[in-house]
Parts: sequence; structure tokens; C-alpha cells
Amino acid sequence: MDCLFCKIIDGDIPSTKVYEDDMVLAFRDIEPQAPEHIVVVPKKHIESANEITAENSNYVAAVWEKIPHIAKELGFAADGYRVVNNCGKNGGQTIPHLHFHILGGKLYTDL
Repeated sequence: MDCLFCKIIDGDIPSTKVYEDDMVLAFRDIEPQAPEHIVVVPKKHIESANEITAENSNYVAAVWEKIPHIAKELGFAADGYRVVNNCGKNGGQTIPHLHFHILGGKLYTDL
């Protein structure tokens, strides 16, 4: 599979990991849009939010369970953060692997 995030998950492309378990990988975005910009991906390839099913939704649940944990560990949960998902080309999704951006460390109105 020629998926950038799958290659990062497999360790073929390096990343600055901030969290990893058997279902979720989180790493720093290489083009951050905020002081804290973390990308969180399920380790199972799911192309977009349109592809979430009963069979793979446990991976999506795992991502959402870890997002507050990651924000707390990195020290920006108390001040607040945004979680963004882009779905499909017209939704701004540039990599066809479901992923969520955690954006923190800056006022929402300043983003």
C-alpha cells in the first residue's frame, strides 16, 4: 500500500512520536499550524470518515479515547485545544488515511 501514514506506522518513514499503542499512533505534524500540532491516526488503514464501519469503529474510539490523554501529557489540555478531521478532497483531506489533528497552545481565534 502506498499510504504515507501506513508507512509512518510501519516505521518506514520517521516521525516524532508522542504516543503509540497497538491501535493508535500520534506524532508531531511536520508543518504545524499551532504551537502544539499533533496528528493522531488509527493503526488500521481507514481511508476517511466515510469509511468508518461497525467493524473498524473500535480504532476510531481508541483514537478519541487517547486524544485527551495526549493533550494532558503534553501539557495543553487545561487551556483547551481543537480536534480537526478533514474528509475527502473537498473537505481538505490530503492524505487518504483517517487522521485527526490536535491543535493547542494558541487561541482558537488566532489560528
